[in-house]
Amino acid sequence: MVLAGLVAASGVSGAHAGEPVDLDMVARIRQEAFARSQAPANLKELTETVGPRLTNSPAYARSTEWAKAKLQGYGLANVHEEVYDPAFGRGWEYRASRVEMLSPRQMPIHAAPKAWTPGTQGQVEGEVVKAALKTREDLEKHKGQLRGKIVLLDDARKYKPNDKPDFRRHSHDDLGELQTFPVPEDAEEGAQQKRLAEYRKRQEFSRELNAFLAEEGVLATLSISSWDNGILRVTGGGSRKAGEAAGVTELVVAAEHYNQLVRAVERKQDLRLRLDIDAGFTSEEDLPASNVFADLPGGSKADEVVVIGAHLDSWHTGTGASDNGAGVVVMMEAMRILKAVGAKPKRTIRLALWGGEEQGLHGSAGYVAKYLADWPEPTDPEQKALPRAFQRGTGPLQRKRGYDRFAGYFNFDNGTGRIRGIYAQENHAVVPIFKAWLEPFHDLGAEIVTTRNTGSTDHVSFDRVGLPGFQFVQDPADYFTRVHHTHLDTYDHVVPEDLKQAAAIIASFAWHAANRDERLPRKPFRDRDE
Repeated sequence: MVLAGLVAASGVSGAHAGEPVDLDMVARIRQEAFARSQAPANLKELTETVGPRLTNSPAYARSTEWAKAKLQGYGLANVHEEVYDPAFGRGWEYRASRVEMLSPRQMPIHAAPKAWTPGTQGQVEGEVVKAALKTREDLEKHKGQLRGKIVLLDDARKYKPNDKPDFRRHSHDDLGELQTFPVPEDAEEGAQQKRLAEYRKRQEFSRELNAFLAEEGVLATLSISSWDNGILRVTGGGSRKAGEAAGVTELVVAAEHYNQLVRAVERKQDLRLRLDIDAGFTSEEDLPASNVFADLPGGSKADEVVVIGAHLDSWHTGTGASDNGAGVVVMMEAMRILKAVGAKPKRTIRLALWGGEEQGLHGSAGYVAKYLADWPEPTDPEQKALPRAFQRGTGPLQRKRGYDRFAGYFNFDNGTGRIRGIYAQENHAVVPIFKAWLEPFHDLGAEIVTTRNTGSTDHVSFDRVGLPGFQFVQDPADYFTRVHHTHLDTYDHVVPEDLKQAAAIIASFAWHAANRDERLPRKPFRDRDE
């Protein structure tokens, strides 16, 4: 790649509020990132040799060993694995599945199992029926009627043709709109609590449903994929926790096939399926779950830490390339680049590869709670049932030793899309700083700093305790049209040039955060008990 349009070849510049930018280091980072990138090759290895990385699965264990070996090979320090939950849950693995309609005619059915649900232990056949099982009253109504049956849980869904391209970049108008700030409605806090209450209610009912299905002798349940066009969007079901009922085989079926099954039942045809699902638990006890870390040690401010991170875990039907293998290899590459160019930061730069993100930000939340800050454990049973990152603890925030020495966190977790800017998380003091740091990358399309918040990934664990944690603005690509949590999340949906661009920008951000005279400013933070 030609290094066109570089702002300056050397020296230090500061275009925004006097914020210094080390253009000599930027040039070295860019040269290493674009001429000698290892990110695409690493992503092929991670996704096509290691494979999908469900938390606590055998493949996740292989991925931590793979990552540690790579990071040690780069010459990074303190490469290690660290447990964030000593009893996260059982291991589970998906190996193969075959689903066939036997009558009223023969045809293959496109389906895959939900994680943490049992397989069929060989071929099974059964009649297909439809039953709404959404409440305790529904369970009572169908008691004694479903033994040996395969149960359709959802209604058919009308096909909705796509009216937008499957893959797109942010347009000029998109980026302009992102730089406006939507004033939140008064009910936003109440809406968040309502969503959490609904989550708790769903979790409680799912345990009752799992037990009911097993006790009734149901062969399997089928649900409709939430996306059309043959895409299987599959996450978890059953239960990962030892001692809890895992229910029965749960399959997600492509919408176009699922609709046919519903119509056959509604026509009262003799509908029968044959299932052979090779999947199941690889341990009977809850296993410890871990993160992976590596450091580029600092100098004069070595006890202060800048963290860059991405989640190593994925779902199981694709290979976890966009979500979030792309983030993993970008962050590993950023560390490799800094080491390769001989960077000697004032502060320590730490790489974190998180586990358990898909189940509720568990890995990053565990790190923050252990080293930075946490609320006392909640006493409310409903709060205790939530993942740590969403709990509302009892009492004031308890700041740990590392809280005042924490310099900032940068996250990458929105697929392959190249970086177009960064979310400031309503931290207005960092806006001119980030604008200065992005200026040398305008020629690569990274230009905006938006004051907006974004959520649903590991920077939230830092932001929620008042620490500066940020996620980058990325092009949508086909993340929310094709690959997010689907069987299509594979290497072919990743753009290698995007990975190189992201690694260069993140390496530069980490370097500048580690070498500022002061740590990144923190936005005003109000403890929940104030």
